[in-house]
Amino acid sequence: MDRYIYIAMTGAKHALKAQQVISNNLANANTPGFRADLHALLSRPVTGPGYPSRVYSVETSLGSSLAQGHLMSTGRELDVAINGEGWLAVQARDGTEAYTRRGDLRITDGGLLQTGSGQLVLGNAGPVAIPPAKKVTIGQDGTITVIPLGQSANAPVVVDRLRLVNPPPEALHKGEDGLFRLEGGAVATADAGVSVVSGALEASNVNTVEALVNMIDNARHFETYVKLIEIAKGTDKAGQRLLRTS
Repeated sequence: MDRYIYIAMTGAKHALKAQQVISNNLANANTPGFRADLHALLSRPVTGPGYPSRVYSVETSLGSSLAQGHLMSTGRELDVAINGEGWLAVQARDGTEAYTRRGDLRITDGGLLQTGSGQLVLGNAGPVAIPPAKKVTIGQDGTITVIPLGQSANAPVVVDRLRLVNPPPEALHKGEDGLFRLEGGAVATADAGVSVVSGALEASNVNTVEALVNMIDNARHFETYVKLIEIAKGTDKAGQRLLRTS
């Protein structure tokens, strides 16, 4: 009976973990450039003395979906979307280099370029700094051009270039902060073949309909596991009553 309850308990626990992954995906369904986390519940036989007659569930992470989200035109000059494969290099809060597809860029009060989630955007020589300007544009190759205050519109100045990279997908892993990094803390080299679309954003690649269906499915699995625990509890009480009356 204890094994019965243990198997049902592990199933309920991992169903809850899977639900957390799905909930996080749904919460970021409107986050630009978000990559959905993947998960799976696997069946594994219980090992140990005796015959392998029991199976328990294991929740495992399969990484993240790298499928591209659809592009949304915004018309905003600081919005950029990666065109095809590639990543935008940013500085994570711990100071390390990381990669994202989020392109809703903005300029801080100190003149630094950052993403909508607050990471500093990296250029050729560190974080991108934008001088006071009346217009800022980002070219297809990531070149950042400004028209300084007090200058005519026909005198643009190139201030930096977005650091665009395209490392192998299998070498990337997603951190708890939602940013991607190379295994072992390595740094990807800039790739001139990566281009951006200015005035557009890439939507999250979360399939909300599929996520909602999976959430309902996991909720039903959890309820089933709880019912199994209740059945085991009732069976145990019935056995105790029989022993007392014998």
